[in-house]
Amino acid sequence: MSHIVIHRDHPLTLDEARQAAESLAIQLAERYDLNHHWQDDTLYFERSGVGGQIELEPGKLRINVRLGFLLATLKYKLEQEIHAYLDELFQQAGPSDPV
Repeated sequence: MSHIVIHRDHPLTLDEARQAAESLAIQLAERYDLNHHWQDDTLYFERSGVGGQIELEPGKLRINVRLGFLLATLKYKLEQEIHAYLDELFQQAGPSDPV
């Protein structure tokens, strides 16, 4: 089994982060046929061969993805897609006024 673990700081409120995680889960559900559910501030997702969670805190998030044997070869690509999504999301949510 292969793992993807990502820890990121973010500029979002907890509600905004939750909305972003839900949006990501919906996109992943449509693309990869994932099921997801919330427990407190953690979004759990799964399907055959993959599972994990997105844990939210104010200003921080942790993503942990477990890939089964058949999906382990896609680890690098999936990890890059997650980072690209987070980069885009946080760039859009960043401060609009220069400091």
